[in-house]
Amino acid sequence: MNTYDLAGRVAVVTGGASGVGLAVGALLSQSGAMVSLWDRAGEALHAAAGRLGSGGHAVDTQAVDVSRYEEVESASSRVFDHFGRLDVLVNSAGISGPFARCDEYPIDAWGQQLAVNLTGVFFCCRAVIPYMLRNKYGRIVNVSSVSGKEGNPLSAGYSASKAGVIGLTKTLGKEYATSGIVVNCVTPGLIHTAMHEATLKRMPESLMQTLKSKIPMNRIARPEEVATMIAWMASEHCSFSTGAVFDLSGGRATY
Repeated sequence: MNTYDLAGRVAVVTGGASGVGLAVGALLSQSGAMVSLWDRAGEALHAAAGRLGSGGHAVDTQAVDVSRYEEVESASSRVFDHFGRLDVLVNSAGISGPFARCDEYPIDAWGQQLAVNLTGVFFCCRAVIPYMLRNKYGRIVNVSSVSGKEGNPLSAGYSASKAGVIGLTKTLGKEYATSGIVVNCVTPGLIHTAMHEATLKRMPESLMQTLKSKIPMNRIARPEEVATMIAWMASEHCSFSTGAVFDLSGGRATY
């Protein structure tokens, strides 16, 4: 994997205990950043910290439910107090949902997905941006999905929440365009992670085959591939792109 010069930078990665979040945290650490991993899974966080710390990198962990603003605000304050700055935010925390038509879609599942996948991203940005404004520098990367671009059948909650992340990213990119803070998002398709594998097992076979057939590269992404793109977006090298959507779907969505 490529690494980027992030020496002296402090990065928060939500959903950092596993999957894409853990891959991002590892690569940012290898690139020299001091990383704070946020996740609801306490035991998995401990294991993730051990993995990153074994390389001699500074790593912090915070048990955070991103759908609760008071927890997000408190964790942001602790990171700033501990490291003295906060430069990078990668919003990777997310949950999948049931597969059902709209007329049968569980009401509670809809609310849970919006709370974590969309409101959680807003809460993290809302809490972290004031610290970035102090230093007139920041990099925010929101993990959306190709589902947010195209909408997947039987996935109203997930698709809608991820589409909202795209809209939020575009808005924040414009709001902070002259502040030194850039805000972008990435839209992966299927990825080899535990969450995606569990989702595939619950997915109707016909839908799974439809989604796979849409990928011109004829394979599923690796977490490390997602992490490499995000690491660039989290670095100073990403200096003239903001409010942008970077595709990572193997050619499924070329816009």
